[in-house]
This record gives sequence, structure tokens and C-alpha cells, in this order.
Amino acid sequence: MPQPPAGGSLSVPRAAGTIAGLPGGGRIAVWQGFASALAMAVGGLGVGWMANGSSLIRVPFFIVLRDNPVLVVLCTVLVASGGLLLVRAWLRLGQRVGDWTGVHPRVAVRIAALWCAPFMVTFPLLSRDVYAYIGQGRLMAAGLDPYVNGISALNNYHNLGPDSLWTEAPTPYGPLFLWIEQGIVWLSGGNLEVAIVLFRLVAVGGVALCAVAVVGLAEHFGLGTSKTLWLTVVNPLFVINFVASIHNDALMLGLLLLGLLAAVRRRPVLAVVIVTVSILIKPITILALPFIGLIWAGRDAGWGRRILYWAATAAISLALLAAAGAVSGLWFGWVPAMATPGALWIWYAPFGLLSVIAGDITQLAGGDPDLVAGLIKRVGTIVGAVIALWFILRGRSDQVFLRMALAFTAVVMTASMIQPWYITWLMALFALVGVRKGWQLLAYYLVTVFFTVIAITDQLDVFEWIPLAVVRAVAIVLSVAFVSYMVLWDWKTRVLFAPLIPSRSRTP
Repeated sequence: MPQPPAGGSLSVPRAAGTIAGLPGGGRIAVWQGFASALAMAVGGLGVGWMANGSSLIRVPFFIVLRDNPVLVVLCTVLVASGGLLLVRAWLRLGQRVGDWTGVHPRVAVRIAALWCAPFMVTFPLLSRDVYAYIGQGRLMAAGLDPYVNGISALNNYHNLGPDSLWTEAPTPYGPLFLWIEQGIVWLSGGNLEVAIVLFRLVAVGGVALCAVAVVGLAEHFGLGTSKTLWLTVVNPLFVINFVASIHNDALMLGLLLLGLLAAVRRRPVLAVVIVTVSILIKPITILALPFIGLIWAGRDAGWGRRILYWAATAAISLALLAAAGAVSGLWFGWVPAMATPGALWIWYAPFGLLSVIAGDITQLAGGDPDLVAGLIKRVGTIVGAVIALWFILRGRSDQVFLRMALAFTAVVMTASMIQPWYITWLMALFALVGVRKGWQLLAYYLVTVFFTVIAITDQLDVFEWIPLAVVRAVAIVLSVAFVSYMVLWDWKTRVLFAPLIPSRSRTP
């Protein structure tokens, strides 16, 4: 097989940069992944999110597909099995390729594009956040402040299809994303399907930025470029959460990684500007600024120099944020609005689960459950912030990326709500630190499997007269059965999870 040029540049002879250049087994895995994504996209026509105001809701094809319980269950099976088979194809791709140094980065990028393509022509899958984006864009177009008003301020807002959380709550997104929302609402002329396509194109643009930045950062750190792309943009969590579900995290993460690439290439001011643009999409990436200040200060900088460059980083970013706030007229309204996701909880978030248990106990004792639950969530937020601050202030000067990955992990894992797409931020950062064979790669596999299962069993759109509990039970049972098969009985994939299995079970 032709070897890639030194450094993994995307400039390569045409034959070496195509999927045909993969080993035979690798090509099989690629097309298995495409078929899996296609199955999910087809199933999404039946259980993907369709707003009441959609122009397609009265089309006979969709009426039959979404009104018939048997067809709804079939679509659920397609979505769940497609998602799990996509994970298996990703695992098998890694196995069959083996040594990624002989694969050019362009091949990995094309695999990601192939796996993302089917989702461009289906309804939003496993999340309806895009309908909240559309509603917030309409708020902007109507001259209303999304940091003060929920989507319920619009006439007939229920036809837009947003989650009930966003009907009353302010948006936690930055002003740049609000402008994007407003622009897409204007370009779509109020057509929900056109707006969905445009938001998907924005998400694809974010994935493209991720790919460019991952290539540059992997080269800088001396990592296998194609393998790092396989761990990130080819990963099913990226494909599903960014393109199928249409989350603005794709653009946020793409800009963050691009800013970090500028930082390691010794263009610190540009790095601060790009990361600030990322903050204007979703403010969580403000956490990266102190680490950019550390990179700017230099490897062996003392405390005086660190403080100086932290101050310079903060000043540049704050000036840009203030300018954006002044132009939009919304200023820093996103700061208090960032508390919106904190009102939620999920069972696998430690502080979220603890808040609910403590609240229930308090209620049984005659106390105020909301007060206690809110206090525990606040404690979780403070704990995450303190741990992140520790990683900013302490540690070896040559471990900035590792410390940044751990700081983001602390903030995510101490939140009361951990969404599957949050995990993509962490996976990208850890992949750029370097994922070694052994327990690190195993952890990567387990996280991918777990959060894919969470995604495909959590949000399915069915009519009120079709029992949602039954439909979700089908997805859950299928997921548990397939994961058990893949881990315990599939002789091709079970070797990847061998350390988790008792020795007698691993014997052929």
C-alpha cells in the first residue's frame, strides 16, 4: 500500500486518498457503516422528530408510516440496530485496518463523509434541539430577546416542535449562534424542512473544521493522523450527535480545535479570537482560554509570566465578547441563561442522581425537595469549577492539553445533566493527548458503546396514541441484546472487550 507523505498532509495522489486504498477488510467495514447509517436514516422517517407545523405532516406516506404501530416499531428497530451496527462497523474498521500509519488522512475524512451522508435527508434523530434553534431564530427575527423570552413568546409556538424545556427557558447559546439562527430562519422563509437542512449544513461545516484541526493538531503532537481522525470525526458519537441530531456543538468544537491549532502554531492572538468565536456559539469553551494563556506564556513560564498572558488572553476575549454583545444589543445575557441546562438531571450523572435521591428523601421527611436538589446541583457545579481551576493552576507545563481535557471532564461529569454530545468534546481532547492501546482504548470503546445506546434509546418521536414506553422498550431490549452479543459472543469484536470478560468466557 502506498505510504502517506511525512506529516500526514492531505496532499496525496488520488488513488492513495480513496477508500479503495484501504485493505479489503477495511473497505467491507466502511460499507457496513454506510449501510448502518442508511438504516438509521430510513428509520428516522418514522421516529425522527417531526414538528406539528411541518409541511410534511399531512403527506400520506408519512401519515401511514408514523400512524401504524407495526411500522413505527419497524422504524425503531432500524434506528436502534443501525446505530449499534454503525458502532460495530467502526470497531471492525479499527481492527481490519490495524496499522493506521499506512492510511492517508483523506481516506478517514471520506469515510466520515460517507457515514454522515444518509442523515442529510431524514428528520432530526434522537434530539429535537434544532427546533429550539428555529424558535430562537424566530424570536430574534421578531425583535425579542432570547435571553429573556422563551419560545412560548411566539404565536403558535407549539407548531415549531421544540422540547417543553425551551418553551419557557432562555437560550444558553452565544450571540453569534443566535445570529446564525436568525439568518437561517430568514433564508428558509419559515419552512421548517429547509431550516433543518441549513442547520445540518452548519453542523457538517463544524465537522469539517474538526477534521482540519485534528489533522493539524495530530501532526503537531506526533500522533497517527488517520487513527486520530478514526477516534474523532469517524466515531459514531460524532456522526450521530453532530449530523443526525444536528447539534451546534459541532461548530463549537470545530472552532475550539481550530483555535487550539493556532495556539500550538504560535499564533496566540488568532487562537484567542477563534476560541472566542467558539464561545459566541456555546459559552462552555470559555474554559479553554486559561490553557491558551499557558501555551502563549511558554513551557517554562513562571507565575508572573503566566498571569501576564492570562490577563492578555482575558482582555482580548472580553473585548470581543463585549463588541458582539454591543452589536447584538444583548450584551452578556447569556451568562445568567447558562443556568438553564442545570435544571435538568439524568441517572448516570452522579450529582444529578444524588440531587433526585436527596430531594425524594427530603420530601418524605416533610422538607423542601427542590431546595435540597438545587443545592446539590450547585455543589456539583462548584466542585467541577474547583477541580478545573486546580488543573489550570497545577501540573507540568508540558501537559497543557491533558490538563485541559481533565478540566473539561471535571465540568461535564459534575453537571446534573450529561448529554451524549457533551462526551464528544472530551473524546476529541483526549484523542489529541494520545489514546494508547490497552485500558485507554478500551475506555474509548466503552464510552462510544454506552453513549450510543443512550442516544438511540432516549428520544424517539411517536404519536400520542402509540405507547412510547413500548417503543422505547423495543429499542432498549434490542440495544442490550446487541451489546451483549458484541461483547460476549461475536468472536470478531469480543476480543476488544476481553479484559472485561472472565477468562472462561473468553475461551473459544
